[in-house]
Amino acid sequence: MKRPRHPTAFTYVTWLALMAGVSGCTDKDAPTMWWKGNLHTHSLWSDGDDFPEVVSAWYKDAGYHFLAISDHNTLQEGERWISVSDLPGGEALVEQYREVMGADWVQTDEGPTGARVLLKPLAEYRQRLEEPNSFLLIQSEEISDSFEGKPIHLNATNVAEFIEPQGGTSVVDVMQRNVDAVLAQRGATGQPMFPHINHPNFGWAITPDEIARVEGERFFEVYNGHHLVHTYGDSLRSGTERIWDIVLTKRLLAGRPVMYGIAVDDAHDYQDSGADKANPGRAWIMVWARTLETDLIIDGLEAGRFYSTTGVTLDEFNITETEYAFEIEPEEGVSYRTLFVGTMRTDAVNQGMDASPLLYGDGIGRILAEVEGLNPSYSFMGNEMYVRAKVISSKQMDNAAAEGEFEVAWTQPVIPVGSD
Repeated sequence: MKRPRHPTAFTYVTWLALMAGVSGCTDKDAPTMWWKGNLHTHSLWSDGDDFPEVVSAWYKDAGYHFLAISDHNTLQEGERWISVSDLPGGEALVEQYREVMGADWVQTDEGPTGARVLLKPLAEYRQRLEEPNSFLLIQSEEISDSFEGKPIHLNATNVAEFIEPQGGTSVVDVMQRNVDAVLAQRGATGQPMFPHINHPNFGWAITPDEIARVEGERFFEVYNGHHLVHTYGDSLRSGTERIWDIVLTKRLLAGRPVMYGIAVDDAHDYQDSGADKANPGRAWIMVWARTLETDLIIDGLEAGRFYSTTGVTLDEFNITETEYAFEIEPEEGVSYRTLFVGTMRTDAVNQGMDASPLLYGDGIGRILAEVEGLNPSYSFMGNEMYVRAKVISSKQMDNAAAEGEFEVAWTQPVIPVGSD
């Protein structure tokens, strides 16, 4: 089991001024560790092909510190049995379950239609798997809705109670109603939780303009490791990174907060591996927080103190009024190239971002600088609406969902002081 690392610095010299919508972060209360986690994956409680304990054990053994199993339109609670004949692999999967969790843990009996096995609720199996400051399970739900056949999915992370899909009169209305439902539950319960928009290109369901119009949403999936979600777009439609830049530009022009980019694997398939399977371990987030507690993980996410990655490890962030810098942890034989990406305010205004066109010019989310090596930095010029970074390594991903994928990392956008 990998233990949390202890980087030597994460400087918050001007963090309040740089991060849109962030409050309450000062040097004296700066957090102290990186925590690795995944916020989107599945189990037999919906359409995953393994038991949630086995899924959780896989992530724990792979060095993850926190995991949210976000099954579709359900929470893992109450008594639920599943027929052995309905399991992928049938009795062989039950035997594998016994090998991982122990024979005493697995409950089976004979139901009306044959042998069946009990799906354990989160409240029960988390007691077996969680370890203080080592591994944490977060209750989540993938609210799976639609509009006119378009799949519109949002995750609710650390949800307290089940949320029904809310429906709506348009794509934006469906997203807004579901975001509002999560935020209303947060307000009613006082429990920290947040929604994030899942795989916008799945079914080509959600456009950047639609995402930009949603109020109260701060997160979306810039990378999803499922092989059917069109992360890279096509000749007519934007990939998710391009979506991110359009959304950032439109939101900041309207005086609204930045949107953060989350990387997830959206795993469903644990029995077989391959590019045509939704396998675990393809993407994750690294959150900077003092200890491994759900409230602090959410606080770190909402403050933008995290990065997303498919394998590249970052450290030593130093963000000041004049510079955006960080370090890359080297891997032998691997080279690194960092793209600092952003939109200049003059480009946004000149290209009519307030007119909601379907396509935008190259000035939106353009490469501001390209840096080779382990210590990339960018000096703010003063006219940037935001700046984010993408680190591209020369190492190809293991078990990638798309041909030719290299390990990368994405930092969160910052707003330079004086950019307004």
